[in-house]
Amino acid sequence: MESIKTIEWAAGRVRIIDQTRLPHQRVYLDIRTPQEMVAAIQAMRIRGAPALGVAGAYGLALGGLGIRAGSRAQFLAQLRPIAEELCAARPTAVNLSWGVQRLLAKAEASEYPQVEKLQQLLVAEAQRVQQEDLEANRRLGAHGARLIPQEATVLTHCNAGALATAGYGTALGVLRAAKEAGKALKVYVDETRPLLQGARLTAWELVEEGIPATLIVDSMAGHFLRTGGIQCVVVGADRIAANGDVANKIGTYSVAVLAKENGVPFYVAAPTSTIDLSLPSGDQIPIEERSPSEVTHIGEVPLAPVGVSVANPAFDVTPARYVSAIITEGGIVYPPYEEGLRRICGR
Repeated sequence: MESIKTIEWAAGRVRIIDQTRLPHQRVYLDIRTPQEMVAAIQAMRIRGAPALGVAGAYGLALGGLGIRAGSRAQFLAQLRPIAEELCAARPTAVNLSWGVQRLLAKAEASEYPQVEKLQQLLVAEAQRVQQEDLEANRRLGAHGARLIPQEATVLTHCNAGALATAGYGTALGVLRAAKEAGKALKVYVDETRPLLQGARLTAWELVEEGIPATLIVDSMAGHFLRTGGIQCVVVGADRIAANGDVANKIGTYSVAVLAKENGVPFYVAAPTSTIDLSLPSGDQIPIEERSPSEVTHIGEVPLAPVGVSVANPAFDVTPARYVSAIITEGGIVYPPYEEGLRRICGR
């Protein structure tokens, strides 16, 4: 939702909404250094692949402002390690490194000899990344809305709304655009364990937007796909390989298999910055393993016995054969995906 500023530039600092405090508290944080940005990203205070692209860009711009160098060469030499630190903050969502590398390439290609000019260039380019993401989400939403029936019940998983982007959203952007087009929507929202992004964030966005939403636990998805009259599933993505395999929040693969079993279309909505044509398939996508405490606790409340082993992959990979279409700002891509994805990315 555009009334919520997920991330914005504010006079030499970056202001983000702390997503760990939602839905009960709306708290904004001021980020002043790239190290503070890395910490915010790793703590999930800002999250969602497109939003991480913007955060990475702003993080490098902050890093540039903090450099004291006497020459262009010294400036770039100090900027590159900052870029590496930001890119390493979370490995799965390709948008993060995309945003950082875009700014770094812009600075390296510039002919400005003055450090101040290079600093200004980085800030302007980061702001451009943010604006382009918002515009891309609106175009993506308009394309995806065509896939939503006039009266539709939709299932979604995790949060791919305004909070996961510079504004408007990807998967939820499709639903927002469908609503704006006069379509009657109902949405089933998976809670999305272990961090409950569906229950805390997606449900909140839909309530704020006035779209009827029903919260379900993750294990209920199969039941409602079989009995609930669901017309389609719409999810976001953190990385899409060249063959159309999709990495998204853990649990997405299960939903995709259940949708296929029950003849329900499974749509992925993501900007082209999420497409990684360097990876031939999802087998090469790195999967982030997060803290065991996210599984053993909810907030500060322990759920499991001390000493139990925990596996906590943050993402899984859905093979392309389960994906009905990939919705981007450049249009809708149908299988087989590789040719269409290369065309939509201009490569």
